[in-house]
Amino acid sequence: MTDLRFLERDGGERIAYRKCEGGSPGIVWVGGFRSDMEGTKAQMVAEWAARKGLASLRFDYFGHGASSGDFERGTISRWRDDALAAFDNLSVGPQIVVGSSMGGWISTLLARARPERIAALVLLAPASDFTETLMWAIMPEEVRREIVEKGRWLYRSEDDSYPITSDLIESGRENLVLGETLDVAYPVRIIQGMADRDMPWRHALKLVDCLKGDVRLTLIKCGEHRLSAPSDLKLIEQTLETLREQIG
Repeated sequence: MTDLRFLERDGGERIAYRKCEGGSPGIVWVGGFRSDMEGTKAQMVAEWAARKGLASLRFDYFGHGASSGDFERGTISRWRDDALAAFDNLSVGPQIVVGSSMGGWISTLLARARPERIAALVLLAPASDFTETLMWAIMPEEVRREIVEKGRWLYRSEDDSYPITSDLIESGRENLVLGETLDVAYPVRIIQGMADRDMPWRHALKLVDCLKGDVRLTLIKCGEHRLSAPSDLKLIEQTLETLREQIG
């Protein structure tokens, strides 16, 4: 495993990352909401890159994993800027960007900002615009009112609890991608499970409609949101291998 390092950010915050030197195109992993770079898929992608002699980079957003910061103060804009800072300062040349869940949304924003450095996008159950379409749009009116009036609402489930803030919702609205057209001069591969309870598979179709170019969507009938089953990981590897051969 590569050493844990830190990228200094404004305000004294630090973004944790792991980086491995290698050939081009490099691989950049962009993680999901409340996940970190030590997850199964992130490590698998880094290990694949190492076997192929390719450079790789993975990092934790502000308030995630080993990075500094209070998760509650995080926003889509802040996490987008973390991704841009890591991409600009820690990687060189063309990159295959692999984004998981919210990381799929962040990866799209990254590609929109740095199109000249994108060799390909691989989006795993991309949660594009989720704060608006899969949070705000389905929240009961009393929950919306609490967010507006108090600035936060605490989501609770059997497995987890975390705050949803008005800043998160407003920041999401400033970064929406669905409904806009993005011409891509690089291949985009989207992998989506049809048994995904967090991200309905039809949501991925909305993103496909927005991307104009070499875009392919693969649906896994029994695939869940994590896409961490051995067959899912194998498909991700095969997708990366095919893209590497295509890019040359």
